[in-house]
Amino acid sequence: MENIALIDSFSEFKDNKSIDRVTLMSILEEVFRAALKRKFGSDDNFDIIINPDKGDLEIWRNRVVVADGFSEDDNEEIELAEARLIEPDFEIGEDVSEEVKLIDLGRRAILALRQNLISKIYEHDSTNIFKQFKDLEGELYTAEVHHIRHNAIILLDDDGNEIVLPKSEQIRSDFFRKGDSVRGVIKTVELRGNKPAIILSRTSPAFLNKLFEQEIPEVFDGLITVEGVARIPGEKAKVAVDSYDDRIDPVGACVGVKGSRIHGIVRELGNENIDVINYTKNEQLYISRALSPAKVTSMEIEMYDEPRNGKKGRVSVLLKPEEVSKAIGRGGVNIRLASELTGYEIDVKREGLEEEDVELTEFMDEIEDWVITEFKKIGLDTARSVLEASVEELVKRTDLEEETILDVQRILKEEFEE
Repeated sequence: MENIALIDSFSEFKDNKSIDRVTLMSILEEVFRAALKRKFGSDDNFDIIINPDKGDLEIWRNRVVVADGFSEDDNEEIELAEARLIEPDFEIGEDVSEEVKLIDLGRRAILALRQNLISKIYEHDSTNIFKQFKDLEGELYTAEVHHIRHNAIILLDDDGNEIVLPKSEQIRSDFFRKGDSVRGVIKTVELRGNKPAIILSRTSPAFLNKLFEQEIPEVFDGLITVEGVARIPGEKAKVAVDSYDDRIDPVGACVGVKGSRIHGIVRELGNENIDVINYTKNEQLYISRALSPAKVTSMEIEMYDEPRNGKKGRVSVLLKPEEVSKAIGRGGVNIRLASELTGYEIDVKREGLEEEDVELTEFMDEIEDWVITEFKKIGLDTARSVLEASVEELVKRTDLEEETILDVQRILKEEFEE
């Protein structure tokens, strides 16, 4: 070559990979020493001189001259007669340095050496990519769609790094074609084998948080802080914001005139409905704001000694009948987000429950729990509220079938109205 193909590898990888000179020298020496160990059993008595810029490579084996017939280790000792073939005036006890040519390692060893070099450099490159993206976890990142699989979209950034957007991290309305630019947050970065697995997310609350930072100058500058985010991706979100400057209206600054500022964020999230509320340390006021657009009449808060299911307490909220469905929201979305945002389990109770009305839980012997839960999700927790609702409305707002709703209304009529 004897060095030619191998030396070509040096410049090839040095040009294509971001490897500094010191690191490259270290990798090359490691690879050559591994090959020497396989060939000679030890590399302790070898000097390796590498100049990757010029493609120079020299390997020298150092041995001690011993009397003929007394060599116990041919790798570390050389007999006098053999030493004098190198230089005629060598004497016993002197050191002999002899250059080892790559071809002496054997063609198969040279091919293995080159493959090992490639592997080591890719491993180093992967480690650098892992460290780079590990520092970016939770940060906004943009990449381009490279190809689409049934369970994930594979993206490439400007440096050719592969980033995965799994189906589970996509907003339901997301639709991308090859070449489209995609924004999300780096959710996790893991080393799988020697390859970094970089996962992008568009469903994480952190994505919405970072969009606020990018799109709203006051948030970017720190004049407004995002204190909490809760979202059901692509459907609805609640964001609590605050400002230490009394002259700034944090909600107004985030929403903008006629929603001008938040419109770009809503569009990015597939028209996700975003409620922006003022954060406060007053727990009752915070919970009331979180339940917006419903107006709360009163509430009682019970703090847990220790958190349960990630919640710090339970709050019982009293509402006027016409406010119950607003507080709960379609499919229970509003109350779920309010609970997630505030950190409380929230129970909604109807104000002024008439004496002749009865809570649905009184009919648990005849109506299954999951059916009652479906009615409660849309704010119907009494017999009268279910009877007054039309079957068409209940089919539309719950996951119940028409036959099940008719059966429930029949039971309520028989047991309650009589």
